[in-house]
Amino acid sequence: MSKEFKIHKEVVLEGTPEQVWHAVATPEGQAAWSPDPYGSLEGMHVERQEPRRFAVRTPEAENGAVHVFEYLVEARDSSTTVLTFVHSGYLGHDWDAEFDYGELTGHGWDMYLHTLSQYIKHFAGRPAAFVVAEGPAVSATPEAWKTLENALGVEGPVEVGQHLRLTPEGLPVLDGVVDYAQPGADFIGLRTDDGLYRFHERSVMGLPIAVGHYIYRDIDREGTEKAWKEWLDGLFA
Repeated sequence: MSKEFKIHKEVVLEGTPEQVWHAVATPEGQAAWSPDPYGSLEGMHVERQEPRRFAVRTPEAENGAVHVFEYLVEARDSSTTVLTFVHSGYLGHDWDAEFDYGELTGHGWDMYLHTLSQYIKHFAGRPAAFVVAEGPAVSATPEAWKTLENALGVEGPVEVGQHLRLTPEGLPVLDGVVDYAQPGADFIGLRTDDGLYRFHERSVMGLPIAVGHYIYRDIDREGTEKAWKEWLDGLFA
């Protein structure tokens, strides 16, 4: 399996180039949709040509691994913007995972770029906080997903556009519409009045179930993460 990869995506967003630039090239904007908005850029090679191009290259790791993330922003008309995103690099000489990194990560970027589109369309200009929590190691199995669905009150597969009411015990009820689903994958993406809530099954990568929520109001982020972590730990205790 190749250790070099290149993931190329293009999306049309219902917003101005200035809104898209803010979302992809500032920490505040990244907190509204990206998978690692609070990571430091220290030591990274960063290129900025505002408001058209933003690129980040990671330093080379000991095993030779390197990642490059490039965003190209171009106005289509007065109300829409085209974003071209490229994630490329080398996984390192000791990479030996059985899954196809480019393919699997590409599916992940589909979801994150969709989250970006939802943020710009429904929540642009609102404060954003990314809340993430992982279940314990025992939840790193395909069978664990059914346990999660039962705890949320979900019955059967979900479809985009479906109204869904999630009831995690001890946490606020989440009432909204399914905004994203991944065919063949166990995943729930829900848009409510105040956020985009994501539940991930990641056993194919040997990882536990996780949540990654984007909440567009002022919250205690650390306290909210702690509450979701405690819920996941209790669920799979």
